[in-house]
Amino acid sequence: MTTPIDLLGSYWTLAVGAEPHTDHEFSTVDFKQRVQSAAQAGFTGIGIWHADLDHALQKYTLREMRHILDDHGIKHVELEFLTDWFLDGEAKKRSDAQKQKLFTAAAELRARSIKVGDFIRQPCPMPRLIESFATLCREADGYGTRIGFEMMPFCIIDSLESARALVEGAGAKNGGIFLDLWHIVKIGLSYDDVARFPLRFLAGVELNDGYSKAHSMADMHIETTRHRQLCGEGEFDVRGFVERLRKAGWTGPWGIEVLNEKLRWRPIDEVTSRAFKTTIAQFGG
Repeated sequence: MTTPIDLLGSYWTLAVGAEPHTDHEFSTVDFKQRVQSAAQAGFTGIGIWHADLDHALQKYTLREMRHILDDHGIKHVELEFLTDWFLDGEAKKRSDAQKQKLFTAAAELRARSIKVGDFIRQPCPMPRLIESFATLCREADGYGTRIGFEMMPFCIIDSLESARALVEGAGAKNGGIFLDLWHIVKIGLSYDDVARFPLRFLAGVELNDGYSKAHSMADMHIETTRHRQLCGEGEFDVRGFVERLRKAGWTGPWGIEVLNEKLRWRPIDEVTSRAFKTTIAQFGG
């Protein structure tokens, strides 16, 4: 019996009208419309960004959002993003407030995970990072969700070795690492090394396409937030990555995370359809 392929439309792929790292990170397309469009395209999961969650809650309650997801067959939900959870002072207070919103939403929406990390390589000794991550995981367990740290080239965790040290040191069953193909290519990791990363430490896998490391842009933040491509439309060996991860035992869901300044201004039905078709094509016949 063939295992079904569950594809999850990560938030930024389907966030029509939203602009990363601005005060307009919420989509201009209604939450219900996005869920309906994603489901019609074939997605069985979606991601929700914290700013979009706040925006959606101006119209819907969390229970109503859950009903919308259930009514359209969406069984995988990921929430994001939490930063500064390992700091002190005002930054930590703001992070704690954000954390509580995400935890509350995770419980009601039955979210499979909450993505965390940092975007600017915040200095933090590894022992403290491990302790903070372990604490976060313990708290999340009370809300029925898990914590996934997203490894990035401009992040405090930017190698498979440090990623493993984090989750292994924390020792939390509901703590893991998000592996995004974009970041894997930009860091320069081999697919074989990634495939050897212990499956028990994986919280999520995300696909996308783009320029090879040799052809990367000078400003990685601009390239990361504006120039990712749909699968099969860039220079990555997406099929090869999928094959190795499937052979290693990952069964999904498979996220598709494409931050592309042109794509996010296209009609939502076009975005969901193209995102699904180009991603599912990477799994062969």
